[in-house]
Amino acid sequence: MRVLVAPDSFKGSLTSVAVARALADGWSRGRPDDELDLSPIADGGEGTLDAVAAAGGWQTLPASARDPLGEPLGGRFLRQGDRAVVELATASGLSRLAPNGLDALAASTFGTGLILAAAIGLGVRDVVLGVGGSATTDGGSGLLRALGARLLDAHGRELPMGGGPLETLATVDLAGLSPVLGEVSLTVASDVTNPLLGELGAAATYGPQKGASDEQVGQLDRALTNYADHLEAASGRVVRDERGAGAAGGTTFGLLAIADRFRSFDVRPGVEVVMELTRFDEALAECGLVLSGEGRIDRQTAFGKTCLGVA
Repeated sequence: MRVLVAPDSFKGSLTSVAVARALADGWSRGRPDDELDLSPIADGGEGTLDAVAAAGGWQTLPASARDPLGEPLGGRFLRQGDRAVVELATASGLSRLAPNGLDALAASTFGTGLILAAAIGLGVRDVVLGVGGSATTDGGSGLLRALGARLLDAHGRELPMGGGPLETLATVDLAGLSPVLGEVSLTVASDVTNPLLGELGAAATYGPQKGASDEQVGQLDRALTNYADHLEAASGRVVRDERGAGAAGGTTFGLLAIADRFRSFDVRPGVEVVMELTRFDEALAECGLVLSGEGRIDRQTAFGKTCLGVA
């Protein structure tokens, strides 16, 4: 029998490539006559670059970035001609911080914005941005700032990075956004379908795993509400209730709000996007059984995680 091995990464331990190899090794020991095809995938979160690179045909390029708390790090993205794949988790992910170093209020997507800006600066005009696995709940504000937006308090001062300071946001200035964005097609590969705010929103659903206490979850939801009020007013686009706006701590919301600044913009299920990039359907047509898995099967799986996409 031909078996397709198509797992996601196991967050905090193994990449999807490593998981696929481990599953294949174990399966081969029990059923040595089966033929195995490895097609590691991802949902737009951690391991997306590794999964796409494993399919071949992509060049890995470096980019200077920042981790969620602003420390310098060496980022990377994939390029194929004028196409690129950027993974938020490589700069702004939970894996970039020690478990005792999480700071849900201060964590920012600024580093991801730097990588995106670097790719665009090299002439890339068709970008897939995977936005899962974040350590952030900043509504994508850090990313927007890396692209030229300004976030100011009531005294006209730049806000500190992170989701917490958004509670004192008074002005969003989008005048500095790069005009080159108008030449770029951006596809957001979103790992979840949660809205931005409320009981199923970014802070309530994912804040605790990013180090937020119950009190901080409430603070972050209020901060994101204030941020949404000001960003939607500045952009003229009311998008907080859009499906998936709460993905990656609201990063998708931030990009939805400026969607008309791009040549084209789309939000698609991360699993589907990665499957296309890795030619998953071609491999699926050849097999009789699929092995998949992710770090944990829980209620979040029903919001668009990898195993659901494979099924």
